Amino acid sequence: MKYFKPSDFACKCGCGFNDMKPDFLSRLINAREFSGVPYVINSGCRCEQHNKDVGSTSQNHVIGRAVDIKAKDSRTRFKILRGLIKAGFTRIGIHEHFIHVDNMEVEGSSPEVCWIY
Repeated sequence: MKYFKPSDFACKCGCGFNDMKPDFLSRLINAREFSGVPYVINSGCRCEQHNKDVGSTSQNHVIGRAVDIKAKDSRTRFKILRGLIKAGFTRIGIHEHFIHVDNMEVEGSSPEVCWIY
């Protein structure tokens, strides 16, 4: 897979769970192309237990439709955001150290949102 290896997306608890959805990965690869900077994945898939352990109540990482991308500085953060938006992602969370992106397709999830952690 261009730019990434499967282990980039495996659950960080060490269980090896990795069920990233191909359509999500395809869009992420496009975003990476548009950004022009490497994407370091802090969190990809999470098993149910790890998702609980990190305090998340959302299922987007569990169902393989979310990643957290390391943002080491403001310039990198801007380039990543530009690429994500250009690739068509519409759900983005911004943290001081990472950018969360998902394309949740669950009824009731809000499209076109950006939040701050």
